[in-house]
Order: sequence, then structure tokens, then C-alpha cells
Amino acid sequence: MIAPGPAPRRVPWLSFLSPVLLVLLWEAASLAPASPLPGPLEVAGALGRLAAGGELLSDFGRTLLRAAAAFALSMLLGTGIGLLLGRVRQADQLFGSWVLIALNMPAVIVGILLYIWLGLTDLALVLAVVVSKVPLVAVTVRQGVRSLRAEFDELADALVLPPRARLAHVLLPQLVPYLLASARNGLALVWKLVLVFEVLGSDGGVGFRVALFFQNFDVTSILAYALGFIGIVLAVERLVLAPLERHLLRWQPVRS
Repeated sequence: MIAPGPAPRRVPWLSFLSPVLLVLLWEAASLAPASPLPGPLEVAGALGRLAAGGELLSDFGRTLLRAAAAFALSMLLGTGIGLLLGRVRQADQLFGSWVLIALNMPAVIVGILLYIWLGLTDLALVLAVVVSKVPLVAVTVRQGVRSLRAEFDELADALVLPPRARLAHVLLPQLVPYLLASARNGLALVWKLVLVFEVLGSDGGVGFRVALFFQNFDVTSILAYALGFIGIVLAVERLVLAPLERHLLRWQPVRS
């Protein structure tokens, strides 16, 4: 058997080159003949004007509040359901098809139904996102529970660990990679769903404002809001999720 070679060495400056290349491609596309795409400088100027006017910060504040509430509820409920389905075979047999149905239910239909039943309220919007997101978390956590190592359960039985200690010291540490994957994928989905439901019906937020820009064919302002949203998502990834992942997985061997 051939021994595996050394892992490819990471080149840090490539991470800085990537956004530069993206901006250059954007600028080139905007300079093409008859291009409907505004350039990055034009969009950045519009972003500054919208921020100075105050409406951008207000819209982003409302959208982020809705997204944070939906994300927290989705992770909490999805993790609990995933743990139940993964640990109790009878529960998985009884409710596994429910999760499959919810997983394939179009999110737009869920949002429209909740808007009809509850009105154009923040509660309906957040619930629509939660209903669409919970099955994804549940499926990921259930798969993580099924991959747990049996010897750790046997050790917990031998030490007669109480349920709370077993959960904190045996179960959750093994599920951290699955929870992090659910959080990353879920955050990306929650952002998008909140915006879609704001476009469908809301009294404010990024999606609501983008719908107004669409009615006026204001491509520059739409891209300005998109640019601001991407900046927030990248900040959450770099400042929150990545450090949290390094802290929780610090016991794993470091890859060169």
C-alpha cells in the first residue's frame, strides 16, 4: 500500500486574492457593451447613500432580528427532534415520514399558508422559516446520533453517569461537527427564506425594500442591499462561526 503524501500546504494570500478577482470580474462585466450591470464603485456609492439615509440600517436590523429568532428556534427544535429520532427507534419509525414530508414541502407554500392563517405578521414569517428549517437540522442531527461510538455509551453506563452528564460529556461532544454543519447550512438557508417571505408580505426589512426597488427597476440599489447583506454574512462567518468551530474542535489534529 502506498503511504499518503503530505497534505497540500495552505497559501494564505490566495484568500485575499479571491475577492479581488471577483471585483475585477464584476467591473469587467459592467464595462461590457450594453451591459445592464452597474459597476462595483457605483454600487458601493449607492450603499453609502442608503446607509446615510438610515433606511438601510433599519431594514437590516429588522431582517437580522427575524433571522436570529428563526435560526435559534430552528436549531433548538431541530436538535431536539434529531436526538429523539436518532436515539429512539420507535419514534423514528413513527415520525420519520413526517420529517420527510416537511423536508420536501415547498417553503413558499408554508409561508403563504401561515400568512393566510396568522396575517402578515412577524410571527407568521418566523414560523414559516422555522417550519422550513427544522427538518434539515433534525435529519443532520439524527445522522450524527446514528454514527455515535458505542464504546462511549458503554463507558457512560459503567460510570453510571446521570442523563445530564451523559448529554454534556458523551453525546454533545460527538455531535459538535453535525451541529456546526447544521448551523452553517441553516444560517445560509434562514437568510434566504427570511428575504423571500419579506418579499411575499411584510412591513419592512431587506426583502420588503428589494421588492420596492424591483418595482422601480432600480438595479443599483438592489445590488447595494445584496452587497451589504453579503458583508454581514461574511462577518458572521469569520467573526462568529469560524472561531466557534476552532474552539469546539480544538481537540482534533491540526491540518497543515
